[in-house]
Order: sequence, then C-alpha cells, then structure tokens
Amino acid sequence: MPANRSVLLRRGLAVATALPLLTLAACGYGSDSKDENTNAKVAAGAEKIDDLSSVRIGYFGNLTHATALVGKQQGLFQKELGATKAEYATFNAGPSEIEALNSGSIDIGWIGPSPSINGYTKSDGKSLRIIGGSASGGVKLVVNPKKIKTLKDVKGKNIATPQLGNTQDVAFLNWIADQGWKVDAESGKGDVSVVRTDNKITPDAYKSGSIDGAWVPEPTASKLVAEGAKVLLDESDLWPDKKFVITNIIVSQKFLKEHPKVVEAVLTGAVKTNAWINANPEKAKAAANAQLKIDSGKALKPEVIDPAWKSIQFTNDPLAATLNTEAEHAVKAGLLKKPDLVGIYDLTLLNKVLKAQGESTVDDAGLGVK
Repeated sequence: MPANRSVLLRRGLAVATALPLLTLAACGYGSDSKDENTNAKVAAGAEKIDDLSSVRIGYFGNLTHATALVGKQQGLFQKELGATKAEYATFNAGPSEIEALNSGSIDIGWIGPSPSINGYTKSDGKSLRIIGGSASGGVKLVVNPKKIKTLKDVKGKNIATPQLGNTQDVAFLNWIADQGWKVDAESGKGDVSVVRTDNKITPDAYKSGSIDGAWVPEPTASKLVAEGAKVLLDESDLWPDKKFVITNIIVSQKFLKEHPKVVEAVLTGAVKTNAWINANPEKAKAAANAQLKIDSGKALKPEVIDPAWKSIQFTNDPLAATLNTEAEHAVKAGLLKKPDLVGIYDLTLLNKVLKAQGESTVDDAGLGVK
C-alpha cells in the first residue's frame, strides 16, 4: 500500500477506529463527555464485585447503541453490578472511544465493527477484545427521488457517508465496486462522488442540495426521509439472513483479565436488556429516546424514531462472520491491509451468561482467542 494511502487509512480508519459506527446515526466527531444521569440506584446491602468501586462504560448517543441506552436508563446494568457503580461516558465518534479505552478512561464500550477492527489491528492484537454483540442492521441508502429513481441512477451523483473508512463508507465503496464502477477510495472521486460528511450535518447538506443522497445509519437515514428523501436500498438486503453487525461490545484486555466478574455482570445486564427490548419494543423505544434526550438535550421525533427503530435488530450474537466480511470489504477498497483477526473475540463470558439465561450460545467464526 503506498505511504500516503497507509497514512490516510490510519487517519480514516483510526477515525474509523470508532467510527460512528456507525454509529447508528451518528454522531459528530471528537470529544467524549461524562454523563452520570441514570435511573440506576445501588440496592441497599449490595456489595461491590471484586471490591471494585466502579466500571466505566462508553457508548454513542445513537439508536444502534440502544442496548446501552436502555440498559442505563432502566438501571439494568447497575442492578447486576451491585455496589460497583456503573459510570458512563458518551462519545461522538469511534476514535475518541478507542483512545479512551486504550488510556484506561473507560473499561467497556459499545462500538461499531470498523473501529473494533482498527483498534485491534493497530495495537497488534493487544488492546481490546470483542465480548458480545448488540445490534444488526439500521443502515440505508437514501436518495433524492427527483434525481435518483433507480440504483443505476446513483452513478454520477454525490452520495454522503459518515467518514473515510468508517463502517458505512466501506460498505458503500464495496457496493460501488460490485456495480462495476470505479471510485478512488481516498478522495472519494470517480463514477460516484463519495462525500464524507458528519452525520450531524448530513440532513442540512441534503436540504441544501450539496448531496443527492447518503449511505448512513439510523436515525440519520430517517431524518433524511423526513426531509423528503426515499429509501433506495436497505443494507440488510445485501447480507445473508439480512443480518450484519453494526454494534459490538468491547473491553480492554487488561480489564478483562483483572475483573472478569465485573465484565460478566455487564454482559448479564446487556443480555437481560436485549431480552427486555425484544419483549417490549415500544417501551424500549421510549426508554432509548428518553436517554437520548438526557444525553443530547433533544429527543427524536416520532416520524424519525419509529421507522429507524423498526430497522434495527437487537442481538447478543456478534455475527462474527460478517465482521470478517466487512474487513475483507475494507481490504478490497484499499483502505486496509489484510488483517489477522484471530483473537479479536473472546465470547467465553457471554456464552456463560447465555447458558445461565437459558439462551443459545454464539460462535466467533474462528476468530476467537486460541
């Protein structure tokens, strides 16, 4: 890979290092902020796990991170942690969350596949492990119906993605290649103009006419639809069984080694949260929106959150085979050297929790710790 491309990849996929992961609807970029607003209360008589005072959990204020949003809002993590306090930090993009994990500012985080891959490979497999899944789906190609009526009409148009090398950017570049079209991955120029645009400003860019559409996560996609855009393609339709990873749970390897019981408690909270979300979708949607309002100061309108929520599946399965495929897409696009992902997963504690809850275990597609 040429030096300039390698630098751009590190910059972009390091920016992808946490990429919005899509950040389901993404966020902006940059800083993280402590947020202690929560309904959780430590039960009387509760004890600390491993005598640990607190565990620091990171996530994005996006619907694809609804397991974290709902688990926090409903106090489900704190219930499992006893007197070990759940402390939270919200992030605007993947790079800052990976940096926080590497520096020890957070211990566990909800994050997308591209930042997980980049964080792991940049550290030579020493920084993190993926310990669970969280969400699938929630990514769409939405377009101006006056300019684009069919998939073939995308050629020659300006289409936004959240960031160079992020999960959605890689997916769109791969889709473009599958159409037989050519685009320079770094500049975004070619048969389609790929316009890297912060999800926070993508709706304004659409309204101004500077972009003709966007390949974006929810709720950005539904925000564009509320502005008159139409869904041209749901990315889930491109995947076997319509499932692909959009959000993982990661942990620093140091914290996993030193505090496995705390990690197990957080995973138990996540599994129970997903069960509650799937059993109570309307209540869960309201809880997620309530936490979004706390985190951002603004709740999503019904015309945005309703369709966005329907397009996301909440699952404990990390869908490991799809993460490997997403890495292959990044390699094909020239944004990543072929990575060795063996060891990126450690699903031991998750499967222990799933068995205890009477649920089916999941596998790591051969990418687990040996």
